[in-house]
Amino acid sequence: MEITFRLNGEVVRVADQPPTRTLLDWLREVRGLTGTKEGCNEGDCGACTVMVTDGGGARTLNACILFLPQVDGCAVRTVEGIAGPDGSLHPVQQAMIDHHGSQCGFCTPGFVVSMACAHLNGETDHDDRLAGNLCRCTGYAPIVRAAEAAAAGPVPDWMRDAPVAAEDDAPAGGTGPDPVGAGVGADWGNRAPLAATGAGDAGGPGAGADGAWRPRDLDAFADWYAAHPDATLIAGATDVGLWVTKGLRDLGDVAFLNGIAALQGIEEREDGWRIGAGVTLSRLWPVMARQWPSFGEMIRRYGSVQVRNAATLGGNIANGSPIGDSPPPLIALGATLHLRRGAERREMPLEAFFLNYGKQDRRPGEFVEAVTVPKRPGIFRVYKLSKRFDQDISAVCGAVWMRLDGDRIAEARVAFGGMAGTPRRAAAVEAALTGAAWEQATVDRARAALAEDFTPLTDMRASAGYRLSAAGGMLQRFFDEKSGAPAGVLEVRP
Repeated sequence: MEITFRLNGEVVRVADQPPTRTLLDWLREVRGLTGTKEGCNEGDCGACTVMVTDGGGARTLNACILFLPQVDGCAVRTVEGIAGPDGSLHPVQQAMIDHHGSQCGFCTPGFVVSMACAHLNGETDHDDRLAGNLCRCTGYAPIVRAAEAAAAGPVPDWMRDAPVAAEDDAPAGGTGPDPVGAGVGADWGNRAPLAATGAGDAGGPGAGADGAWRPRDLDAFADWYAAHPDATLIAGATDVGLWVTKGLRDLGDVAFLNGIAALQGIEEREDGWRIGAGVTLSRLWPVMARQWPSFGEMIRRYGSVQVRNAATLGGNIANGSPIGDSPPPLIALGATLHLRRGAERREMPLEAFFLNYGKQDRRPGEFVEAVTVPKRPGIFRVYKLSKRFDQDISAVCGAVWMRLDGDRIAEARVAFGGMAGTPRRAAAVEAALTGAAWEQATVDRARAALAEDFTPLTDMRASAGYRLSAAGGMLQRFFDEKSGAPAGVLEVRP
């Protein structure tokens, strides 16, 4: 495997590392850049934060669950590169000193990188930008004051990284071997496909030892995956990364999907959006927030900035988690899932994809290509309940869509996550609502019907009884909000 990227302004080439070596381990153990810390090693604490720049701009990512091939062609800046080449401090570094923003210092490098990236991008929503960086020493106040103080400072020239240009490292003789097999005619762009050392012949992973590929062409990838259905697909690695760092798994053949531009489009149509499976939650957020503010608010609380910058919509759906946050609102809106295997495509209502815990209607060699989200007129709310407000897994995620006809409910679609082995619609609740009058008695009947739809589990996040009660509270909150009653859960009133 050979990759090329810019590291703190210097173009580096890496050719002797396994494809699932994390950037964090490589930085610390090979390059000696130990400022980037290992804390949780699962993308939660932010001590490993680095800044990565590609054609879409600069963003922060967790290096602990970021595999080296994912930064191929990018520019990476670690905390060692935040100061200038001559040692000049970045404005956020000076502000951290001036405002006493560091005590033990372990989390400080991650904070500095997050603050410097936000400073570069002109982002001043500091509470959101820093939600993915955990600190137990300062209570955040001096760190936020430092971010505010640095905001007006100029962006240093050395922070304006450019990705590695394709011509800087294109292999001689064109685009490299066809990773799919003779006659496929893959167009992999100006950069060669990534192949792990000893990956066998040019036919792709599976021809010998474990292989790693970063395809550029969607059709070529579809053909290859149909022929190698046991391979592991890696998009943002916010889930798969933990299989390696926590589960110590050997992933075998892998394909890194972040180089396929055709999976990263958002196409707005008159009646909705077609969203590529590779669209990150950060890019999805403003699109959904413009149409449905509560959906956008849920995405804002999805993981952290670093996680949202990597996590993809397709990955969140395809992993089939019963507590994945995107399926409930998408199901309530009536989203359509688009699947592909080779040249064959099919589509289905999203709720039909989830068959049972850990089982989805996805055939070998088939992958999620896109999701169509309709602009469904009506009232729509999304509610996320978790032990920690920011950056936490939901105990219950609920979504309610409703269309009124005068004072009666003409249609209702209600979906929950965390209430069963899969995210799913609440059929009995919908039946209790549809055709009924818009009144408290209807809500009471709908809340009682939850027990017909769900038999939740008790686990470390919530008991079964609490989950049923919380889901009922979400239905009540929906009614209260639409009726104009106070329903904010972040305010304390006498």
